[in-house]
Amino acid sequence: MELGEFRRSLDGWLDGHAAALAPAYPGAGTLDQQVEQLNKVKRLAYDAGWMRWGWPERVGGLGGSTLLRAYLGEALATRDLIESGLYSLTEVLAPTMIDYARPGLAAAMVPSLLRGDETWCQGFSEPGTGSNLGSLSCRAVRAPGGWTVTGQKVWTSLAQYAQRCVLLTRTGSVESAHKGITALFVDMDAPGITVRPIGAMHGVEEFCEVFFDDVTVPEERTLGEEGQGWSVAMDILPYERSTSLWHRGAYLHRRLRELVDTAADGAIDAGALGDVTLSVYAFRARSRATQYRLDSGGHLGAETSIDKVLLASAEQALFDLALDAIPREITVSDDPWDVRWRRDYLYSRAATIYGGSAEIQRNIIARRLLDLGDDR
Repeated sequence: MELGEFRRSLDGWLDGHAAALAPAYPGAGTLDQQVEQLNKVKRLAYDAGWMRWGWPERVGGLGGSTLLRAYLGEALATRDLIESGLYSLTEVLAPTMIDYARPGLAAAMVPSLLRGDETWCQGFSEPGTGSNLGSLSCRAVRAPGGWTVTGQKVWTSLAQYAQRCVLLTRTGSVESAHKGITALFVDMDAPGITVRPIGAMHGVEEFCEVFFDDVTVPEERTLGEEGQGWSVAMDILPYERSTSLWHRGAYLHRRLRELVDTAADGAIDAGALGDVTLSVYAFRARSRATQYRLDSGGHLGAETSIDKVLLASAEQALFDLALDAIPREITVSDDPWDVRWRRDYLYSRAATIYGGSAEIQRNIIARRLLDLGDDR
């Protein structure tokens, strides 16, 4: 299906099923409600075929351009049917699962993620090793039939809801850095796993600590080959900074329009509004080019750090403007729609940290794209 036809048909379906797809709560809702809403929307979209477009047929997809699934996420975020960050976990994890898992495993598992029957999480960051994956220490050692995993992960989104985890483990020496990392696909109900949600300042326990105490992982759950975990990580991170950011950009675009509609006349400085609008549109233009590069089969690498820097800058600028224009709504109101503004403002403070800090992204841009230093 071509993108234009997909757009028209999907928009018509969304219009016709607006009542069934709509959230049952006002404003942002609780995290439990957001996850339930996400799974409902994915299930309805999958059963109608929309969630399957853009994915390979070997994993239950209908084939077609990756632009189809990019537009699906954009349309859902624009219509406020899903929380864009939660939805985008599918875009982050499914492509790498398809590329690195054994074919039978990918064919069995990916449809459950696409349909919303399962939630997956990403076990990368550790205490003290958030942006430096080469120094991770969660260890997997050989055991009969597979691996035994011991260690800790942190900032693991939705781990308390997840049935599976794409987990990076240390299988070589610490000195071997990225050469000694292996990726595993772990069942979150396996004995020895403990999940502890972390309270964040925006009031949502989206992140978790995850502890692994002699957790058994079968050999067939190895993603790629032993020692290939760095390649798996480098395959995931560009997706984290491409299609998933496109969805976030659609959300920011909608929130900018809502801010203009919400603020009182004269409450928004025209110059500041112009600067924020420019930032949001600059990111969208950059991200659009990334979507088309992905669709053409182009390799996504260090250049996606530019997307991440632009997104973080636009997000913080937008909600800084909101604080100036609607301070009461953000600071003291208990109206559910105002609480969403407060959450968004507080969450935006982390935009230069999550998914790789701004400092790390700028170092990547300087070293790998501009050749301004030794890339080590």
